[in-house]
Amino acid sequence: MSRTTPPFPILAKESYLIDTHCHLDMKDYRDDLDSVLQRSSDHGVAGIVTIGIDVASSRQATALAKRFGMVRASIGIHPHDAEKAGADDLKILAHLAADNREIIIGYGEIGLDYVKDYARHRIQRSLFKKQLGLARELGLPVIIHDREAHDDCLAIIREEGPFPCGGIMHCFSGDLEFARKVIDCNFHISIPGIVTFKNATDLHQVASYIPLDKMLIETDGPFLAPVPYRGKRNEPVYTLYTAEAIARLRQTTITEIARQTSANACALFDHDFISVHTGPAA
Repeated sequence: MSRTTPPFPILAKESYLIDTHCHLDMKDYRDDLDSVLQRSSDHGVAGIVTIGIDVASSRQATALAKRFGMVRASIGIHPHDAEKAGADDLKILAHLAADNREIIIGYGEIGLDYVKDYARHRIQRSLFKKQLGLARELGLPVIIHDREAHDDCLAIIREEGPFPCGGIMHCFSGDLEFARKVIDCNFHISIPGIVTFKNATDLHQVASYIPLDKMLIETDGPFLAPVPYRGKRNEPVYTLYTAEAIARLRQTTITEIARQTSANACALFDHDFISVHTGPAA
């Protein structure tokens, strides 16, 4: 890292963070992935969930999870690709999950995106419902993408639920009232680096007041790097800044945020990330 950048926030030695949503298969990490993961491990990131957004990236996520002990995978088809999804894609994903039960621990990122509008809304909704059903059949928590589609997302979750394995509203972008409705559906709220932005007032409220046992932390890397790296490539070690910002909002310590959100991730994904962590905490 550059000598001009601030030092990473420090966790207590027995505590760790888990990045519940990163896209490690993307080209942004191609040249230095080993260094990215080592830096994360060295500073207290115990685990990373790398996210599938179509069949190809789901396979790549699975391959990365096989290669790196601290990485686990999710599979799914992003709403951007709803129009492109073939008839056999869900069957392929189901077989992939069945063949890799130890390393595929979530289903998603799936959901609705009414901002980019790369796919017609009715097609997005139809695929979303099918994938929620598949996730339930596979016994996996769901990881939901929701952009400017709060009402429809919530309605579909309620209609298709309950989800015994729970789920995540990833990169949460709603207000506190919406967060509480999502939590009532047995879902967790995942807080991204946006919480470090001064103008993210709704997210500040959410991070301040939702129950801590329903909170997760993510990068959504390589996107949405927190301050002081805003505008640059995001990476899992930067969850330290996200946790620090949440701790400040809740008037507690970064270590407490790390302990609880990591415990939440382990419970939700039914996976002991801590046991496979080999690098020392900072």
